[in-house]
Amino acid sequence: MSVVVPAYNEEAGIGGVIEALHERLGEFGRPYEVIVVDNASQDGTLNALEPLLDGDRVRVLRNDVNRGKGFSVRRGMLDARGDLRLLCDADCGPSLDSLPAMLAAIEHADVVAGSRVASGAQVDRQQPLRRRIVGWPFIALTRLIMQEPTRDVYCGFKLWRGAAAEAVFSRQRLTGWVFDAEVLALARGFGFRVTEAGVAWADRRGSKLSITQVLVPAVRELLDARRNVRAQIHARRRESAPAADAAEPGPDGQLVVDSAERGA
Repeated sequence: MSVVVPAYNEEAGIGGVIEALHERLGEFGRPYEVIVVDNASQDGTLNALEPLLDGDRVRVLRNDVNRGKGFSVRRGMLDARGDLRLLCDADCGPSLDSLPAMLAAIEHADVVAGSRVASGAQVDRQQPLRRRIVGWPFIALTRLIMQEPTRDVYCGFKLWRGAAAEAVFSRQRLTGWVFDAEVLALARGFGFRVTEAGVAWADRRGSKLSITQVLVPAVRELLDARRNVRAQIHARRRESAPAADAAEPGPDGQLVVDSAERGA
């Protein structure tokens, strides 16, 4: 298993997360690696990681400049070697209790999206009310625009099969935090099985994301994501279809694109 941890200015807590991952992953008796993708942190995140890095089980990838969470997760997922790849936000410690349930769920799926609202979820501490007032309607808007059935799109605890991660993240385009909506839609569009599983979760005070400040750009990103998902699905279909299925000779001997392809 590979665990991808995107990090930005996580000096205070990153060491505890890595130790928790060591403890939990060691219980399963299978090889694992932890990849921290540092998004050009300005604090002592790298110094806090230094004693934990061994080049094998724990390693770090550092962005030269701040490139966004979506870029960081994509980089980690495509650099990972595991048959299973877990996205684990830097505050995901409480959610590790739900890893056995996630592993059970992926036996019948390709992507398991952790959820704070699905059956079995255990939410210890809710987000502040003002954040929920803005956040949950935005999730509803995301689901509407992307036609996404996942109820908790932006939960930062998702388990991927390696093949699904390679196919999806190689075609992901968004670099900001809205990338979750894009990759879930790509996974469904490519025919991968996506399911939701309730997770243990507790809000971390002092979150760096102010939804009210990024709401308008985020809506634009959703529209960009929808366009990219449609384009990538059509491109994947063209790549996988035999050339004879995509075109046929017309009356004058020239190739005529099939009507389904014209609609794409």
